[in-house]
Amino acid sequence: MHDTVLVESHGDWLQITLNRPDKLNCFNIDMHLALRAALQRAHDDKARAVLITGAGRGFCAGQDLGDRRPGGTDWPPDLQQTLTEYFNPNIKLITSLPAPVICAVNGVAAGAGASIALACDMVLAAESARFIQSFSKIGLVPDAGSSWVLPRRIGMARAMGLALTATALSAAEAVACGLIWKSHADAALLPAAQELTATLASGPTTAFAATKMLMQHAASTDFDTHLALEASTQKSCAESDDYSEGVEAFLQKRAAKFTGS
Repeated sequence: MHDTVLVESHGDWLQITLNRPDKLNCFNIDMHLALRAALQRAHDDKARAVLITGAGRGFCAGQDLGDRRPGGTDWPPDLQQTLTEYFNPNIKLITSLPAPVICAVNGVAAGAGASIALACDMVLAAESARFIQSFSKIGLVPDAGSSWVLPRRIGMARAMGLALTATALSAAEAVACGLIWKSHADAALLPAAQELTATLASGPTTAFAATKMLMQHAASTDFDTHLALEASTQKSCAESDDYSEGVEAFLQKRAAKFTGS
């Protein structure tokens, strides 16, 4: 089962690779469960950063439709069950990890594959990458969080256009509209993503976790409430060993050695 997702340990950070390249890394049940196990390992091992990417020529084209045929005995499939039992738990694991989660999108990220990428904290993409809200092509709605993330990240007009037309968005366009962080030449993508992940893993990960929490709460709280949350969170960070180390390193003109405590 776990061959569908590969996990590599790089000391204090993990690389998770979706590994069904002959199927554009489309999800079947085994792959859903393998990704869940990999993300749970990242949580249990207290990984200080996580990198998610795909094997082969694409990142992920969503759910594998090859085993579903209209008119079959199991038609229509229960997509609510597929989401609530498989996709959504993995999306929640990604967004709830305290460590920074980086996504390196190689090739296509379509349907729920795009949803997985956009659930990550920072997304890097190869210049050849394409982001496609392909749901409308088969009569479905954006799922696995896409209908929540898209309007918040790029605005209602762009989100609606992408969802209704299933227009492919290039990596350059995704950067320009604020959907993702950066794009790189195809051959440079994975090294750049690994370098970024390693850099974040050596950073003040307690503050990173707190920053993630603040960003996630910002969309659902009013400004005054958020200012208060920001202040209380800053108080907690100021009591950390990392803050003491950061200030000492600044005063001594040296690189800080953060421990995440």
